Amino acid sequence: MNRLLERLAHGRPLLADGATGTNLYRAGLRVGDAPEPWNLTQPARIAALHAAFVAAGADVILTNSFGANRFRLGRHGAARQVAALNAAAARLARGAAAGAERGVVVAGSIGPTGEVLAPHGPLAFDAAVAAFAEQARALADGGVDALWLETLSAPAELDAALAGAAVAGLPLVVTLTFDADARTPAGLDPAGLVARARSAPVVPCALGSNCGAGPAATVASVVELAAAAGPGTPLVAKGNAGLPRRVGDDFVYDASPALMAEYARLALDAGARLVGGCCGTTPAHLRAMRAALDGWHRGPPPQRDAIATRLAAAAGR
Repeated sequence: MNRLLERLAHGRPLLADGATGTNLYRAGLRVGDAPEPWNLTQPARIAALHAAFVAAGADVILTNSFGANRFRLGRHGAARQVAALNAAAARLARGAAAGAERGVVVAGSIGPTGEVLAPHGPLAFDAAVAAFAEQARALADGGVDALWLETLSAPAELDAALAGAAVAGLPLVVTLTFDADARTPAGLDPAGLVARARSAPVVPCALGSNCGAGPAATVASVVELAAAAGPGTPLVAKGNAGLPRRVGDDFVYDASPALMAEYARLALDAGARLVGGCCGTTPAHLRAMRAALDGWHRGPPPQRDAIATRLAAAAGR
């Protein structure tokens, strides 16, 4: 049985990993540079980040391949390295997972193309599908357990990603970026995600929310996703560690480990089965979230006001 599907079948909450880009900047990646070439030029640093997440308690780690499609890589002169960079990303994550005593899932991260699809932009739908398929095949060849389509927003690009990723024959996880009103920047709501996912060539095994406007917005969007999806669909919460502020050449996220632990408990109460962090989430945050998952006792789905109140209280700890 597929490793992700097996872990989901057990019914226990799973901890996904934290931020890739934020932590790689702290490891020396220059702002504006693509992180994916480090899979070949700095593999030890990528492996170390994966290992840190596993040591912090992650059950699921994502490959360093978010922008490893032909369009985004093309901006850095690496469009011909799609296969090599994605396969290397998968192997590095697989190596970190193999070092754990528990069965850590490796998910292949696939982000947006970075282009605007027709009719609103120049990228043809079929070209987007081909790019997603190219990346999906390379991640599968590298040995990932599943594909994790993340930070999507536009309906057409979501459809293209689902169609392209289907060629790999692996379980799919799909997360959109929702704002404080539970809408993506392109206007898609949780019910729209559920409807499109259920009509896809391969129906995703989990749906969710990532990045966005901070932990409170992520939890609120999961509440709406739970209502739209109904029982039986595993949900994902992978919110940012607060909101960023610029300090010199760096972006600092303001959420403490205690706040992210409370966010994890709220996300589980909202209906999430997989909880992790996105931008700004460090191994220290993840350790606190691991403890929160291990000690969690189910509460009622939180109301919007209660989400803000509980996170504010946690921020003061």
